[in-house]
Amino acid sequence: MKKIGIIKEGKIPIDRRVPLTPFQAKQVKETFDVEVLVQSSDIRCFSDDDYRNAGLEIVESVSDCDIILGVKEVPIEMLSENKTHFFFSHTIKKQDYNRELLRAILNKNINLIDWETLTNENGNRIIAFGRWAGIVGAYNGIWTYGKRYNLFNLKRAHECFDYEELKKELKKIDLPNIKIALTGGGRVTKGAMEVLLGADIRQVTPHAFITENFNEPVFTQLNSRDYNKRKDGAEFHRNEFYKNPELYEGDFLKYAKVTDILIACAFWDPAAPVLFRREDIVKDDFDIRVIADITCDIEGSIPSTKKPSTIDDPIYDYNPSDDEVEQALIDEGNITVMAVDNLPCELPRDASESFGSELVNNVLPHLLGTDENGIIERATITKAGTLTPAYNYLQDYVDGK
Repeated sequence: MKKIGIIKEGKIPIDRRVPLTPFQAKQVKETFDVEVLVQSSDIRCFSDDDYRNAGLEIVESVSDCDIILGVKEVPIEMLSENKTHFFFSHTIKKQDYNRELLRAILNKNINLIDWETLTNENGNRIIAFGRWAGIVGAYNGIWTYGKRYNLFNLKRAHECFDYEELKKELKKIDLPNIKIALTGGGRVTKGAMEVLLGADIRQVTPHAFITENFNEPVFTQLNSRDYNKRKDGAEFHRNEFYKNPELYEGDFLKYAKVTDILIACAFWDPAAPVLFRREDIVKDDFDIRVIADITCDIEGSIPSTKKPSTIDDPIYDYNPSDDEVEQALIDEGNITVMAVDNLPCELPRDASESFGSELVNNVLPHLLGTDENGIIERATITKAGTLTPAYNYLQDYVDGK
């Protein structure tokens, strides 16, 4: 009988999420006829007793399990040799800070499967926390605006027991007639829209957003075609934009002139146009004063995102005149930035339940079955001490080149 282990999260700052809730772990044990062991942890959003009460065994180590499930990067000293590890490794973009982690995974003959690389035949991800990043990010954006202008007092998202309590907080929001621009169209954006609509903020079209005035707060959702245009003036084509973004230039400033809060949810390719530049911010007609950058691409498409913020210290100010980060809320000429890079951690119970459901339904049948569609195979980064063919491009990264 195969053993599946749920590892204690070891990364600092701590992450309280889990890959499977107690109920889901019990469900996996019964449905797939496997043993599920849970490493003792004092930081999870579900306690050891919650798992015990669901009939799961609590252990001090999961190193003897065949498959080990986690959320964030596993510290090198917690990796188990010759086992299969699942976690967000943050290595596939050659992130410098995890080079040693990938080297250790190879040296320990670990099969690494990254949650981010699990996709269906069409290349769409089948498991993610994106919706919860959008929900918390949009909420934090409104919270930030309320703080900046002393409009209302909301609980922080992480102070809410769950999403239901956060929804109650939304009813306290009383915004003036501001305009909120939301970029993107995927899971993150849909999560953000849930919050805006839950706060009774009306959605309007991009055209109405820039041409009309409203006597209530409104938001608009912008897709790539709304804020990018062909350099030669030809028609926008989405597939072409993603394949050849260098043919396009940014066209976002028409929105920046009327936007009060920007909630950035769109994936950004470094080859694509940026949303705006520092030189644009210092112009008199640039109206954005609060940016909730859920994507958190440091010095990427949004120049004010100079660093990530944290759950404990979620906002900072960006001084565009000097291109510097400053203490939050000290100068009205600054832009206030919310760039927490682990947003789903603020609602760990709901985020874990949603993630676990996708794990049970979309991943485990292939992992513990025949994998006829190659879902596990495509997502496997390392196997038996080597990079798999699809991830050979990481070899120079491993080699330190």
